[in-house]
Amino acid sequence: MAKRLNIDSLMNELGIDQDGSKPAHHPTKPGSHRVDKAEQSFSPLPAVSSGQVPSGFGADSAAVDELMRDDPAVPVQPAATQHSSVGDSLSDLWAPSSEDETQQIDLARLLVERDVITEERLATAEKVIKQSPGRKLEDVLLELGADETALLQVVAEVNRLDFERIDLSGDGPQYDGTLLQRLGVEFAKDNLLMPLRREGSRAVIGTTKPDDIFLLDEVRRKLGGIPIKHVLVPAYDIRGVLEMFAEEETSDVDVVDEILGDIEEDDVEVVQESAQEVDLEQQAGESPVIRYVNYIIQTAFKDGASDIHIEPGEKKLRVRLRIDGVLYETMNPPHSMSAAITSRLKIMANLDIAERRLPQDGRIRCVVQGRKLDLRVSTLPTAHGEKLVLRILDTKSISVGLDELGFDDNTLQIWKSSVAQPHGIILVTGPTGSGKTTTLYASLRQMDLQRLNVSTVEDPIEYQVSGITQTQTHERIGVTFAIALRALLRQDPDVIMLGEIRDLETATIAIQASLTGHLVLSTLHTNDAPSSVTRLINIGIEPFLIGAAVNVVLAQRLVRRVCAKCKSIDAPPADLAEFLVMNGLPSDKIVTANGCERCRQTGYAGRAGLYELLVLDDQIRDVITRSPNVTEFRRLCLERGMVSLRQDGLTKVGQGITTVEEVMRVTEATI
Repeated sequence: MAKRLNIDSLMNELGIDQDGSKPAHHPTKPGSHRVDKAEQSFSPLPAVSSGQVPSGFGADSAAVDELMRDDPAVPVQPAATQHSSVGDSLSDLWAPSSEDETQQIDLARLLVERDVITEERLATAEKVIKQSPGRKLEDVLLELGADETALLQVVAEVNRLDFERIDLSGDGPQYDGTLLQRLGVEFAKDNLLMPLRREGSRAVIGTTKPDDIFLLDEVRRKLGGIPIKHVLVPAYDIRGVLEMFAEEETSDVDVVDEILGDIEEDDVEVVQESAQEVDLEQQAGESPVIRYVNYIIQTAFKDGASDIHIEPGEKKLRVRLRIDGVLYETMNPPHSMSAAITSRLKIMANLDIAERRLPQDGRIRCVVQGRKLDLRVSTLPTAHGEKLVLRILDTKSISVGLDELGFDDNTLQIWKSSVAQPHGIILVTGPTGSGKTTTLYASLRQMDLQRLNVSTVEDPIEYQVSGITQTQTHERIGVTFAIALRALLRQDPDVIMLGEIRDLETATIAIQASLTGHLVLSTLHTNDAPSSVTRLINIGIEPFLIGAAVNVVLAQRLVRRVCAKCKSIDAPPADLAEFLVMNGLPSDKIVTANGCERCRQTGYAGRAGLYELLVLDDQIRDVITRSPNVTEFRRLCLERGMVSLRQDGLTKVGQGITTVEEVMRVTEATI
């Protein structure tokens, strides 16, 4: 008698439903027998027949299960472990695991147990999540009308975060206004966050979501790298504070308009006040706008900034500080305060507050924490208002010697001997902000100011130095560099410093002064040292005069120093190690900029100079008389022993002063 077949099992194996249809495009349901999907379908070993246990295993069920799991004839089982598809670099941040499902289940269970939602609402939310994967359970429940406060309390508990409310009816402020100003009201509105307070060195930041990791990183960057404590706050409370803050802004602007209106009525008193030194700390309580302007200047001073940029936009006003040569956005005042802040700074700089169509330049002298500062103010009309840039001129910043600027021993010795020469031209070249003025003043302080008559012609006079006669040009009344230099030569000078050689007339007088027994120090705007010679030729100076007058040319750049507190010595990547070997540097260890609170999470603190010194010897002077092109002349200078900016920078990388990235950033066009 033939064995009766199980028709249902046979049809199931063939992929045929009981109604006779063949779902050709539907995948096999989990648990169905699919030999071709098993891992060892084509194993040479025969499969174990159903219900049979090979001899030798006895009643060992674990061994039987192990054998059956590897049997290609058994139903395909899901993999025991799931591998993350996000890569090794991100797997430490997140990888799919059963913990995520457990947390979701715990959240749903707690919400039902505490009567935050009903079983019916939970079932509805789960259906919505199935139809739109990737959505959070709490977000769907909020859309379905769940109580936000009760829901966030449970979410905070599940995610091990604190939950807080902002008491909008309290007498005192329930938020940190200083931190909110630095983050910007628009930023807080867009991301629904609120800085609540400071707890020691930490800032307590409230958001509406428990997993805002990247948002918190952005907040930490905007606040200068301070540690952050994350708490959950209802969106209703955050919106209420932002609405109250908008009302306060309107009232503050009304007060500012009244103050500025009074100032315009009595212009003489304003000019007299701005001509004197202004103590910012003593005026801190006079008005909201004055306090805010003082806060901007004090923050820039404390952070060691060299420039303050106040930039109006269509819907946003931002304040950026240039720290160690790089701009950082630090605060976002209300856009409605743009005109008031601009007018306050123009009043302090003794500028015309009614003139908004023309650029203006001025100067502010103030006292911050007992130190006198000069602020050089420049205004520029833009499409959305006047942009202001304030250059902070701190006398202490130039009170450094040549030994502290970053010269190597050989270059420093040559430069000192060049400065001690009785006559000739010494040129310092580089872009704006590369430290040329600091190098020139440090060189002048090396001289015997008691026995020498040292005079300068500058535009403008950035730093006032005792023992030196300083003259400022006034092109509006005809006092140009050439006119001032020609008058200065009748003052019996020994050393003359020119702010910049810009035209043929100034260059001609400078060369004549050097050939008649004066030492002339000046600056040029060129990319490297050899280009200075060709620049003078292009201006119109005869090549033989350049070869006879110029002694040395120094090109320089400024790179950020690695923060001494957080730097580390690590093995470089393979491509960087190969680059170091090609440039003759050790490739086993290299300094790494990590970032800490002291350096605002940048990894850099302070700056050092990179120098390219060209000394004109007899052979180079002969080449100059033939008016060479830039490429040919630079190749000759390198052959004669000149160290390029990039080579000097890589040497400082080997000394652990800076990083390869910094050197490549500032020397990209001067290989």
